[in-house]
Amino acid sequence: MLDQEIKATYHLPGLFEFYDFYRVFLQLYRSKREWFYDWCQIGSIYGAPMDCIWGGGRIEESQVEADQAFALAQEYDISIRLTFSNSLLEETDLRDKKCNELCRLLEMMANKSDGRKHGIIVHSELLCNYIRERYPVLYLVSSTTKVLTKFQELKAELEREEFSFVVPDFRLNKDIEELDNLEQKYKDKVEFLCNEACWFECQDRKECYQSVSRKNLGLKADDHICVAPDSKRGYRFSDAMKNPGFIGINDIRDTYLPMGFTNYKIEGRSLGSALILEFLLYYMTKPEYQLSVREEIYLDNTLDLF
Repeated sequence: MLDQEIKATYHLPGLFEFYDFYRVFLQLYRSKREWFYDWCQIGSIYGAPMDCIWGGGRIEESQVEADQAFALAQEYDISIRLTFSNSLLEETDLRDKKCNELCRLLEMMANKSDGRKHGIIVHSELLCNYIRERYPVLYLVSSTTKVLTKFQELKAELEREEFSFVVPDFRLNKDIEELDNLEQKYKDKVEFLCNEACWFECQDRKECYQSVSRKNLGLKADDHICVAPDSKRGYRFSDAMKNPGFIGINDIRDTYLPMGFTNYKIEGRSLGSALILEFLLYYMTKPEYQLSVREEIYLDNTLDLF
């Protein structure tokens, strides 16, 4: 039986990209907590505004101002994470005014908060060292864009004191025996990417991320051409569920939580808010209340699909 004191902590996508969605969902999550599983909670929401050269995640439009997005997360006592996982930064890029201002604002909020911490998701060693020196209050998350596919690489990353969390490549998700043999202090730092739909046999994942990093830096770069089977279908949650690295709610409840793993990342910044809702229905919402959540978010009796 699952220890009632142990909770799955989810790290959700799109604080800036899905600001309007979270304004509605978080209010519902607070006011109707009985609709949601009591063994899970929201730990953080991650993202970055447009035109952040330190960004390394998918480039999506977002019109919301940083102070609005930060205030929303603070209102619901949720940690903020800036996705600054660009892998190709140079020394001169560290002077970027916009990214530094975001870090300064986030550190100021962390200093004023009553114990709530905020963090930065990083790939670049340059940026990692810069953040530690310039904004020491902010915690660091080692990005999945490092593509740590060998277990010894993951273990070495977990042993680095500068990282509070490490997101391994999704292809290590089912290395159960090796994961279970980790010391608890390292299990506390592992943050599994649950719903990745990328081809399990992909050899170009790092290059794909680098292509996005070039674009965020404003460098001329061709779009990365994905050669995965069925890549033209785009992201489908049903496909992600068939991925060998997929971690579902039964896996979390019956396998990972009992082993001592509590942190789970949901990807989806490049997707639409309708799909984000489906993730939250699946991972957080009791089945008997999923329709109720849909009705509160967007369904009404005049809605036509076509």
